[in-house]
Amino acid sequence: MPSVAIIGGGHNGLTAAAYLARAGVDVTVLERLPHVGGAAVSAQAFDGLDANLSRYSYLVSLMPEQIIRDLGLDVRLARRRYSSYTPVPGGDRGLLVDAGDEAATRASFAAIGAADDADGFAAFYDRTTRLAAALFPTLTQPLPTRQAAREAAGAASAWSEIVDAPIADAIEAAVGHDLVRGVIATDALIGTFAALDDPGLEQNRCLLYHVIGGGTGDWDVPIGGMGQVSGGLEAAARAAGAKILTGVTVTRVTPDGEVTWEERVGGLPTGSPGLAIGTQLTAEFDLVLSAVAPHVLSALLGEAGVATPRPEGAQVKVNMLLSRLPRLRDDVAPEAAFGGTFHINETYTQLQRAYAEAAGGRIPDPLPCEIYCHSLTDPTILGPDLRASGAQTLTVFGLHVPDRLLTPETNDGMRVALEEAVVASLDSVLAEPIRPLLLEGGAGPAIETRTTLDIEEALAMPGGNIFHGPLSWPWLEHEPTSVAEAWGVATGHARILMAGSGARRGGAVSGLGGHNAAHAALELLRP
Repeated sequence: MPSVAIIGGGHNGLTAAAYLARAGVDVTVLERLPHVGGAAVSAQAFDGLDANLSRYSYLVSLMPEQIIRDLGLDVRLARRRYSSYTPVPGGDRGLLVDAGDEAATRASFAAIGAADDADGFAAFYDRTTRLAAALFPTLTQPLPTRQAAREAAGAASAWSEIVDAPIADAIEAAVGHDLVRGVIATDALIGTFAALDDPGLEQNRCLLYHVIGGGTGDWDVPIGGMGQVSGGLEAAARAAGAKILTGVTVTRVTPDGEVTWEERVGGLPTGSPGLAIGTQLTAEFDLVLSAVAPHVLSALLGEAGVATPRPEGAQVKVNMLLSRLPRLRDDVAPEAAFGGTFHINETYTQLQRAYAEAAGGRIPDPLPCEIYCHSLTDPTILGPDLRASGAQTLTVFGLHVPDRLLTPETNDGMRVALEEAVVASLDSVLAEPIRPLLLEGGAGPAIETRTTLDIEEALAMPGGNIFHGPLSWPWLEHEPTSVAEAWGVATGHARILMAGSGARRGGAVSGLGGHNAAHAALELLRP
């Protein structure tokens, strides 16, 4: 029986483990934390408050139904009716994009003085949907060539706008209102630190992955929280016979498939007492699948001199639990405004200025932010008493906070400063301050802030980069020269495959890195 080691028990590692074990491969998953799931976990973040929050990752767009079906996962995704709400900074109006009411959306465009942009906005996303319909089905197949992908997308899609020139050109051609331009631009900046006119097109690749999920670009809420996703994958992997070792730290990998790990907390297979703390084990495997960041893998291989550059994240994340939703300056119901993505200080001009300020070494003022209220779509994440009381969760994602602004020595102070920047930005568009609405937990007000350094420490994501590194186009410039290259999971070594978010079509909670690495592995292991 062929053997495979999987380094990292995040959702991608678990996906790969489930596929391989179901195919009869001897699979061993090695996870540093005392639990699996990585960033796709749920947690009771606030002592004494019965709320099961998706602490790090929170929405699902890129996970194909095929993976859910293949592995028999009990994962249900809820579609949000409202796409987004964006208050006009300093004003008492906002743009509500209602996927269920085109007339109401057009009226909202008119209310902020952007009536002429309603058609251009809709047409832009119609073109991205055409691109999504062509590209999304290819994500679970060997990579197409650039030419094949372009031909499949067709001239009526957004291919040329997203692939051939900085996305700033397409945004400025599509719409004219500063706020409407900003609504589109944010899709290019979530987790990416780049200018909208950057010729390197990193922002374009980010936007592409944000608009192709499911073939529609919709971002859904997992019922029960992100823990349901990773929990379902863990159950599928274990049921198929995969060995999952938690609380172990991989210390060395060799190109010929030898892996050394150290037992730290005694959590070997379920029911095992584990080994003495500090025990080192070494085993050789036919293949090694790396579900950790490429930068981490390089260090494990001892390639520090030629290591993959340390990536950089560019966000701050803040979780809150409120007694109720805050009042707005607009007459839009809070349940509608917070029912989709709530944009704060994200006009086109504000986003450009915030990038320049951050590149200059300062926290942007105001800080561009996005809010997601999971409990509106999925009340089950709240205990019965909280649900009955009207409590709601808010998850805030602050943009343009690059890891370069922090050091281990300044992290504590920066965490406080960034939390204040998030609160100030949010308060600037509300009819009342947010802090008085925070529920009291056992350790104080229910607010939790995570910097890029906090994320790196908790999840071993270098630089706090949520994608494990720069995103890549989901196609090849030429015909592949190996099985691993064809599936987008190649490393510099034939027996080591990239199976995490750092794979060519990784990033976000999708399972794609694990799915594609597993399929490449099965081809390579085939007699």
